[in-house]
Amino acid sequence: MTRWSVSITAEGDRPMELEEIVELADAVAPLDGVASGVGAMSYGAQILVEADNADHAAALALPLFNAAVETAGIPVWPITKAEVIGEDEGYVDDRDIHE
Repeated sequence: MTRWSVSITAEGDRPMELEEIVELADAVAPLDGVASGVGAMSYGAQILVEADNADHAAALALPLFNAAVETAGIPVWPITKAEVIGEDEGYVDDRDIHE
């Protein structure tokens, strides 16, 4: 299996507060993750997963991201983008995701 970095973005209708992004960062930390979005009308996280390929990595990362959002108690917004980068392959994919 390969380690993959999956960056996921969700877009909404108001700017995110510092405290909200800190909560998201705390929620993704166990996934070797980082969060972003202070002051933006979106939030995101980059998390690491082990998978056989980029599609599998995205499929694993999306529910982990959703669980982190729930744990953080921030608004559930539509996921609009996921980028997958493999540790051996470099940049792999940039996808628009509409849920």
